[in-house]
Order: sequence, then structure tokens, then C-alpha cells
Amino acid sequence: MSRDVTTSFARTLVDEWARNGVTHAVVAPGSRSTPLALALAADGRIDVHVLVDERSAGGFAVGIGRASGAPAVLVCTSGTAAALLHAAVLEAHHGRVPLVVCTADRPPELRDVGAGQTIDQTRLYGDAVRWSHDPGPPEDREGAGDLWRHVAARAVHLNLPFREPLVPTGEPLVEAPGRADGAPFVSAIGALRTPEPAPVDALARAVRAHPRGVLVAGWGAEVEPATANRFAEAAGWPVFADPLSNLRCGPFAVSTYDAVVREPASLEHLEPEMVVRVGAPPTGKALNGWLERDVPTVLVDPDGVWLDPARRATARIAADAGPLLDAVALVLEQGSAPDRAWLGGWRQVEDTARRVLDEACDADPDPFEGRVARDVVAAVPDGTTLVVASSMPVRDVESFAQPRAGVRFLANRGVNGIDGFVGTVLGVATGDASRPVVALLGDLCFLHDQNALIGAAARGVDVVFVVVDNDGGGIFSFLPQAGASSVDDDEFEALFATPHGVDLARVATVHGIPCAEIEKASELPAAVTDGIRAGGIRMVLVRTDRDDNVVRHRTVWTAVADALR
Repeated sequence: MSRDVTTSFARTLVDEWARNGVTHAVVAPGSRSTPLALALAADGRIDVHVLVDERSAGGFAVGIGRASGAPAVLVCTSGTAAALLHAAVLEAHHGRVPLVVCTADRPPELRDVGAGQTIDQTRLYGDAVRWSHDPGPPEDREGAGDLWRHVAARAVHLNLPFREPLVPTGEPLVEAPGRADGAPFVSAIGALRTPEPAPVDALARAVRAHPRGVLVAGWGAEVEPATANRFAEAAGWPVFADPLSNLRCGPFAVSTYDAVVREPASLEHLEPEMVVRVGAPPTGKALNGWLERDVPTVLVDPDGVWLDPARRATARIAADAGPLLDAVALVLEQGSAPDRAWLGGWRQVEDTARRVLDEACDADPDPFEGRVARDVVAAVPDGTTLVVASSMPVRDVESFAQPRAGVRFLANRGVNGIDGFVGTVLGVATGDASRPVVALLGDLCFLHDQNALIGAAARGVDVVFVVVDNDGGGIFSFLPQAGASSVDDDEFEALFATPHGVDLARVATVHGIPCAEIEKASELPAAVTDGIRAGGIRMVLVRTDRDDNVVRHRTVWTAVADALR
């Protein structure tokens, strides 16, 4: 008697994923992936989200993983669909986001013979996945069920060739029982990366020997604010925290460093003699350039990754940063209290720069992108997740946001792209529905992934998109291309600024999304909080001028520099 091996295989994968705690799957529609899509839809333990654009689907899955810490299963059909997921796979890999990718494929006999929608998908994503496997078309043979469950338990990228028929045949299924108690077939326990006594003592001695130091935190720091503050208190050091580290809070945070270090001559008495870095490098070039000095620089990363583009590290510690800083703080607390003069000098700089920066931002009633970033961060209520897009929004949040506790900052900074950002935001809201979600993004980022808005209003999630519309790529106005004598104005506009001329409010209307348009900067905080209270998906549109934006950024930086002199 023949049995329906394809349906059995797909349902076994899904059952094993559910046993391992998977609760979300993201499907981009297609024919060859039918067996897996139907199996997911039939399992009530996994919520299935369908997005018509693979780029948006990939972003959505990344958002779920980033918000929840658990992987979503991302499914697509064969051919270019699999290629379109590459950006999401790269972001997940470099951004350390859990993700399981399943690309459906033609069986071997249809490869290299001109069959439609067929490319070489084996190891399509290269080293961006920890394990890529093509098990071949499912076969009905002894022990197949155990093999299938092991494949599901280990899955990172599965390339799954399916033969027709792709729909259930009604024939008996292949028995592939899992563990009798409903447990996973293979249980996985994460690596324990607690610090060893030797590096703890060595780092504590180095901190004691260099009282004029700074703790620098970027995205992926994975340190609790209380731990960072404890270390800073024990060391007597300030904390330069990119908001994406979720550590820009507490009495030791210097929030104005981006503006301050642009005038290094005024900081000669505050140059650090040691740097400890947790997480990735901060976003902006100003601080990273200022830190390129010949002083001891310690990088802390649990995976031992080389997050050191300037090649200034003198030591690397492969450990979870939180336990390491706690352990070092404990050692430091057992010694004498640090001299507070160094920290006091940075507090004076922070107080002066913060006052001047805020006054300069508030001097003009028209919207200014630095003020937009500052005011959005300040306006969202405690418990909010703020998802920040790459390009100018993430830089403006770093440059202008005040210290703020109670907000969870997320961003796609693994490879820093704008690919699938709208989908990522919707995925974040899906992966952690307990928090209101606000997104800050630019116009090109919004347009790049507007397909994620198809059907979004019916997804039952709450998101406020704050879209800054300067009719183009505003970041290029800050780059050398904007002032190069070899690039005329027409070339700059066509090749870099790329004005789109699209009415973004009408785009929102097409998708049934209410849009509030901001005329004065003072209107923004209320518009954001009103959108959160209203629920559903809403948009706040802030139109700015690219040229004026550059002038006002530089006006703020000049005001801070003048005050510090």
C-alpha cells in the first residue's frame, strides 16, 4: 500500500518545531511550498502569517525573532523567492536573530533541465547560516520519522525538494511518532558563557590602573541598566551608550557625546586612557573616530566576534557582558572608592551640552529631524518598543535622544539595511504583543517595503509609524558626495538624493491606515501618544526639507562646541 510521504514529512517537521517552542511561521505564497504551508496551517500551535512579498516576509520573521527571542519559521517557494529572502537571512545572521528558513525546491530530476522557477538553491545563503541541509525528496523507508525529527530539530536553512502531488492525497500517512511525553526529539541547552576568574581579575586590575576610562555600549550589549550603572559607579567612569544598547539611562549616561566629540580640542582634559566596549560599535562616526586612540581597549562579546572595524582593540573577552561587568564591579567595590573628578568633568560636559542642544533644537517651530528623533523617544510611554530604521533615523536617535529608561530600542543593525523594515516592525508587534510599538523611519525606507502594508490593517497589531519625509535620501546630504566639486547638483539629485515625489499620506490611505500630518514640531508628541492610544496601525507623517535639515544639524553642533569652549 502506498502512503502519502510528502504530507507525512511536512507534518512531522511542523510537529517537531511546535514541540521545540516555535509559535510563529511566516509564509510567502507559492506552489512548490504547498506541503509545508498546509502542514503549518493545520497545526493549531503555530500562528501562520502570510505576506505576499518575500522581502517583507523575511523582515516580518526577523522582527518576530528580534522581539521574542524565539525563531519564526520562514517559508517560500523555489527560484527567485528563495533569493529574495537573502537580505533577511543576512540580517538575522549578523544581528544574532533566531530564524529558521525553509526554501521549497524542485526535485533533482527537474534541476539543470530548464524546468521553470528552478535555480541552484543548495547552500544558497553560504556562511550566513550555521547549518544548511537538503534532505532530498521525502522517502517512505524504515526509520524515516526519526530522521525527519532530527532534521527539524537542527534546522537553520532547509532546502526542501517536493515531488508532485503537492497536496494531501488521502492515502495513509507514514507513522513518525515523536517523544511520548510531547517533549522535543532533541533538547538544546544554550551555551553557558560565564566569565572565568582570571579575566575578571585582569579587567578589574586594568580598570583600577586607568581611572579615566569610559564604558561604551552599542546594540547587542545584552546588559541590564542596573549592571552597567553598578560598574560605572564602582569604576567612576561615564557610560557612552548608543540608545540601541538600551543602556542610555541612569546617572552615568552621557547622551550628548555625538555632538561633544565633534570638537575634540575642547576635550583635551577629558580624553580617556582606557575603553571597555560591550556590544557593537556605536552608530555614528564621530564617537568611533574619537575613540581611535592608542589606549587599552577591551572588547567584550559572548561569541568572540571581531566587532572592531578600526582595529583598536588590545584585548578581547569572550563572555556574556552582564555577568562579566557584575563580577568586575564586585571586585572594584571591595577596594577604595574611585576619584570622582573624572566623572564629574563629564557630568558638567553632559549638563552643558544637553541644555544647549535642546535649546538649539527648540529654537525653530518647524520640524527638524534631530528634534523629531528626540521628541519621539521622549514621548512614547514606558513599556514601548521603539524600532528605529537605518540611515538618518538611527543616527538622529543616537545624536539627539535624551537618557530614557522604560523604552526597548530595536533596529536592524546586523547589516544596517532598510530592506524589509516595515515588515520587521509588524513582526516585532506580532512577536511581543504585550508592548505598544512605535517605528521611526524615513520616506525611502517606508516606500522600499510598502508591500508589507498589504493586509496589515487586518493583522490585529498596534503600531505607530512615524515617517520623516524629506523627499529623498537625506543622509547623502551629509556625505562627501554632497559637496564634491566633481558632482554637480543634478547628478547629486539623480544618483544620491533620489527624490520620489510620492504623497506618502495617500499611500497610507490606500492601505486603510489613518495618517496624521504634522505641521509644527510641537505637534509631534501628542500625535504619537494619540496614535498609541487609538490602537491599530497608524501613521504620523513629518515633512522636512533636506537642505534645511543639514543646516540645522550643523547649527546644533556649532552651538554645543561654542558652549564647551
